[in-house]
Amino acid sequence: MTTSRTVLVTGGNRGIGHAIAREFIAQGHRVAVTARSGEGPDGALTVRADVTDAASVDAAFSEVEAALGPVEVVVANAGITRDTLLLRMSEDEFTSVVDTNLTGAFRVVKRASKGMLKARFGRIVFISSVVGLLGSAGQVNYSASKAGLVGMARSLTRELGGRNITANVVAPGFIETDMTGELPEGQQAEYKKSIPLGRFASSDEVAKVVAWLAGDDAGYISGAVIPVDGGLGMGH
Repeated sequence: MTTSRTVLVTGGNRGIGHAIAREFIAQGHRVAVTARSGEGPDGALTVRADVTDAASVDAAFSEVEAALGPVEVVVANAGITRDTLLLRMSEDEFTSVVDTNLTGAFRVVKRASKGMLKARFGRIVFISSVVGLLGSAGQVNYSASKAGLVGMARSLTRELGGRNITANVVAPGFIETDMTGELPEGQQAEYKKSIPLGRFASSDEVAKVVAWLAGDDAGYISGAVIPVDGGLGMGH
């Protein structure tokens, strides 16, 4: 039985974030999600937050702490894409993605660490991407931001590990979402050819790995990158 914790998932209103929040609720945790719009799953506390704004992040944490107690598990999942080829990519298309995906994770973890250091306990999970390891044409901004999370997790492990705080990275591959569902069937088949397991993952398959990393059984794992990609990124 996993100890019941207070969990905050950023970007928990849809896709993988929504699935992660659902999984933590199913396991009996107290769960809050941040969202710029929309709602988290039933049973979650939804708070408005924009990870590009430190004051907004601080206010969201204060709201969660007042309702559910200090945040013990934080899942940095909020992310955006603005895909385009390098020569067409504007500086804003690069910096806005990095500001949300990488600096946003920094803002969230910095705020979360205050309570974790006091409690001498914390679980930090970053949602990266196979693209952060493997690369992808047209995603220089996104892949750079997702690769940056690996360095962040490893530095946090060295800095905070002595206080019983772990920091790990989950790197999903292709996931069945509304976005992949809209791809033409031929393109989907082409992508599946490059995946050794021959299929996309369900968002629940990612969520279960995240919940496991935050649980009691993974207490001695830190600074790790766990791929959930059907073998797509092997060797990276």
